[in-house]
Amino acid sequence: MNAPTRGAWLRAGISRNGGPLQENERVVWLQIDAYYADSRGFAGVTTYEGGQVRFHHDVGEPGEDVGTLRWSGEDMIETGVNADGVAFREVWTPLPDSEGACGSWLVGTAQIVRVGRYVVHVDEGRGSLFELPGDVTA
Repeated sequence: MNAPTRGAWLRAGISRNGGPLQENERVVWLQIDAYYADSRGFAGVTTYEGGQVRFHHDVGEPGEDVGTLRWSGEDMIETGVNADGVAFREVWTPLPDSEGACGSWLVGTAQIVRVGRYVVHVDEGRGSLFELPGDVTA
């Protein structure tokens, strides 16, 4: 399946090489149209090829994530193999308050993506997650 064209997702955990699902940090992925930002410090454009989704890292941490997506209830499951040969499974849960204003902006060497009350800013140095007050609609 293709990634949703709009969404705010919290990673519930990652499993490597069939190991247990774990989470050591708060990881948020925002997607609006073809543009995404990941709070770990990379952002760019999402494309699809033969059932695989590719997250091209155009800003921040270099690289490319390639995997497949499927629904499991409200959660989205991403599976694939990293460039170093490690198989992974990530579980992504939808974040509340993701309706309302949204957009993606490339400003100099930074990419900013907003979905509802969530904003991820990525530049060459890092990714930052901001949560706007719940009553902000514009």
